[in-house]
Amino acid sequence: MWRDLAPIGRDAGSRGYRRYAWTGADADCRAWFRAQAESRGLTHELDRNGNQWAWLGDPAAGDAVVTGSHLDSVPDGGAFDGPLGVVSAFAALDELLARGARLTKPLAIVNFGDEEGARFGLACVGSRLTAGQLTIEAAHKLRDGDGVTLPQAMEAAGYDPSAIGPDPERLARIGAFVELHVEQGRALDLTGDPVGIASAIWPHGRWRFDFRGEANHAGTTRLADRRDPMLTYAETVLAARREAELAGAVATFGKISVEPNGVNAIPSLVRGWLDSRAADQATLDTVVTGVEKAAREYAERHGIDLDVVRESFTPVVEFEDALRDELGAILGGAAERPVPVLGTGAGHDAGILSASIPTAMLFVRNPTGVSHSPAEYAAEDDCLAGVTALADVLEGLACR
Repeated sequence: MWRDLAPIGRDAGSRGYRRYAWTGADADCRAWFRAQAESRGLTHELDRNGNQWAWLGDPAAGDAVVTGSHLDSVPDGGAFDGPLGVVSAFAALDELLARGARLTKPLAIVNFGDEEGARFGLACVGSRLTAGQLTIEAAHKLRDGDGVTLPQAMEAAGYDPSAIGPDPERLARIGAFVELHVEQGRALDLTGDPVGIASAIWPHGRWRFDFRGEANHAGTTRLADRRDPMLTYAETVLAARREAELAGAVATFGKISVEPNGVNAIPSLVRGWLDSRAADQATLDTVVTGVEKAAREYAERHGIDLDVVRESFTPVVEFEDALRDELGAILGGAAERPVPVLGTGAGHDAGILSASIPTAMLFVRNPTGVSHSPAEYAAEDDCLAGVTALADVLEGLACR
């Protein structure tokens, strides 16, 4: 499975993945998912929001146990973020059937669409729509860098966008959702454990900073006469690092657009996107408030106009204690020591769904801690340990 999926959407230059929502690479990933489902005799289903489902058993029976993740990527992303959870789900099902496990509940594997938000700027679009956390009106306004709206992109890919929206009936059929994911950090590497259980997802969000100055000639305009928004932006980037260090959080300006974007032109507009995350809401508020305050002080000093817009936000997600503890009991029974429980600063579909249904997450060790990069990696033995752990969990939840 891994060999078949690996070439899809891989850039020959960067060696990273560019699997963006409703593109050709996305279509190839979806075709791979459907083929995996049908080769196992599973019922393949596409829901109203473009998420893919592979069912073993009758979905209408209710109290289903669901696992899976996503197949899309960030720009030049790694191979494991998302796909590991989908591949491991199919492998875990194979393991269950090889064991002769007798399921008493429906079991499903899901591929959520547009989890990374690389094309339209909003993460977890498929799961947000399903859970009613993204309105139809807001979804219709999402545009990519070329001005293509989400409905237009879906229609171009052969899907009907008129049906998108909340899907409470589907969620009501699910008794538990467990997402396996490569760890995006080094906590497990430091403890020496191949697999861990998630405790919570840090609150996190994305803010757009628009710095507006005055375009002018780079070679003839005196420094004293310039209204250069790039200076204010650069100072704000440093302020974000400083505020994050002081608070024990993280803050990153990872995306920027410049107008007119000429080598010999002073910019008229610099637009930068801030991603910030912290262990609790108060700390996150402190960081973002500090960054915005510094940006406004710099902007006033340089004669720059500044607008700050919060484009997305996800509050802290505490995974359901009962389900998390059940995973710990299932996996701890065969382990020499308790399976570690750890928090994460990365958002996931499981976090979105946690407000609607019981959810939990398993992490597989990442020895470098690198993610959202072609260098992202997990050893084969650890991946197989993750499959075994997921199979144990699914057997414990779906065979009782």
